[in-house]
This record gives sequence, C-alpha cells and structure tokens, in this order.
Amino acid sequence: MKRWRIAGINFDHFHMGDLLRQTHEHPAAEIVAICDEQPSRMTAAAAQFHLREDQVFTDVDACLRQTQPDLVILCPAASKHGEWVEKVAPYGTHLLMEKPFAGSLVEADRMVAAMKKTGKLLAINWPLVWDAGQQTAHRLIQEGLIGEPLEFQHYGGNRGPLYHGADKIECEPTAAEKAASWFYRADQGGGALLDYMGYGTTLGTWHLGAKVPEEVTCAWHGSPGLEVDEHAIAIIRYAHGLSRSETRWGTFTDPWTHQPQPKCGFVIRGSEGTLSCYDYEPVIRLQTRSAPAVQEIPVDPISAPHRNPIEHVIHHLETGSPLIGPLTIEISRIGQQIVDTAFQSAQEKKTLPLVR
Repeated sequence: MKRWRIAGINFDHFHMGDLLRQTHEHPAAEIVAICDEQPSRMTAAAAQFHLREDQVFTDVDACLRQTQPDLVILCPAASKHGEWVEKVAPYGTHLLMEKPFAGSLVEADRMVAAMKKTGKLLAINWPLVWDAGQQTAHRLIQEGLIGEPLEFQHYGGNRGPLYHGADKIECEPTAAEKAASWFYRADQGGGALLDYMGYGTTLGTWHLGAKVPEEVTCAWHGSPGLEVDEHAIAIIRYAHGLSRSETRWGTFTDPWTHQPQPKCGFVIRGSEGTLSCYDYEPVIRLQTRSAPAVQEIPVDPISAPHRNPIEHVIHHLETGSPLIGPLTIEISRIGQQIVDTAFQSAQEKKTLPLVR
C-alpha cells in the first residue's frame, strides 16, 4: 500500500487544522511538512501532530524540495489562491485547495492553467459536501424523486469567521483581531459574499446538474467601519426560472450548534417535487406529486471514502473513481462564475450577464 506524503502550506484559513487532523487519522497518509511565513500560526499543529522541527518550514521552496510531498493542502486567503497554486504547481504535486475556488474567475483560470501543465490533480474542498444531508439530497435528486431539478434556494453562513477555529472550537474575536484578519480585508478577498456564497452557487450547481445561468442580480450590506460585506443576496436567473443564494456573517447561532432562523441549508425544487436539506440535520424533507405531504427521510450513513476530503481525494488518486461534484473544476468554475457576477452586480447595483 502506498503511503501518501502530505504537506500543509499556508495557514491563512483555520480549516488547515481540520485537514491536517484528517491526514493524521488516515491509515495510508502522513504529514511530512507544514509551512507558513508566520511560525506562530503553526505552533498548535506542530504540537498536536507531533511534528519534528525539521518538518516545520517558513520557506515554501525549501519545504517542497526537502519533503517532496505527493499532495499539498493549501489554505491561503481567497485572493491569494492563484499565487499559491503557481508557487506550488512546478513541484509536480497534487493540490487540494480549501474553499472558495478563488477570489475571482480570472484567478481560478490561472490556477487551472498552472496545474494543466503538470498533469496533476487540483481539487477544491467545500466542507459542507461532507455533511450527510448534502450527499443524501444529491442521491435522491439523481434517483429522480423530484424530477428535473430546476431551482435552489440557499441560506448559508454563521456568526462570523473568527467566532470559531479548527474543529469548530468557539472563540470571541476582538476588534483588533478583526482588523488584522484577511477575512475583513477587501484587498485579500474578504467578506461574506466571497467567503460563503460559493457554497450556495457551487453545491446548487451540483444539485441542478451543472446548469449554467444567464444573469445575476445581487445586493449586499456591511457594518459601519468595515470594508467588506457581512450579508449578501443573489438572485440567479436561468432560462427556465430563478434561484437564490443568500450568505450571512452574523446568524443568530452557528448552524452546527443550534440552527438559526432562517435555517442554513438548501431547498431544491424539481419538476415533480421538492426537498430540503438543512445543514447538519438528520433528515431530508421530501414532497412529490404522488405524496405531497412532507415526508422525513433519514440521511444516509456516510462511510469511507466519502467522509472527508483527504480520504476521498486519496481514493480518487488510487482508483480513478470520480470526484464528488463540487470538488471538480467543472462544477466549481460555474459556482465561481456566479459569485464573480454577484460581486460585480453588488458593486454596480445592477443586473449583469454571467461572467464568462
């Protein structure tokens, strides 16, 4: 059995801790290195995963030359995704990029071009994919229970990106921490729209069978003194009708502890029925023409290799089995097109054709 050598590079996003833990727990994987320009951001991971001093780097080139990983996990700020893929790609390693795909469609296409030269995998991790409700909902749609999927309604978010760390450990951020964080910097791809709307547009695209919309109308709002939005709503027009993606920092509670109101999650309407899959809930609620009263269907038990991105990507690389939709460039790029158009629409305060 091959032992997969994995490095975690750039700790801008706290999800790096989750992905390193999944690597540490995988029987065929090992953490060979971690790397960040700020040593203090790696202290907890180095201790938690018992890494040696010679496995902790501040220079990315030295890290890649000396450890030669098979797979690199990247968690940079959204506006730096293209830059970091271009730094790592020449070393000929597979890449798993933490969401979002990128800060812009132009940047996303740069990432794809850089990886195309190497023939290696670029996968995008959307953590909500590993929620059993999402996988169960997609199975029911694929089985035709609601007919042709035509519309998604998405509401997503949490109390804010600094109110929790790796493994959802709760925090209470200070004003100084907000001011110092890339999440609240416009020039680094901060804001609720760029952080979270990709969940709705990418998973919504997956559930709708990769349908491509025609135009987007978006509005946003932020608190006084902030340079980024904390709440955005996009209306997405397809040839056959409308969908919606709404994202918010500042929900009343975090959905993984207590579902806020409105509930975070998806409602999907099809030609023959509807279903709802709310984040982290144990049931899918289904209506069909033959059974219009809402039925509660327990979510599927999720087993390997579909429990987390590390085991899923390793399984794909070992067997050639398909990646689950949102991890693919094809689905994530459509989601990015919608996000880019929504961002421009909110800036210009008008409806815009889909960015190509």
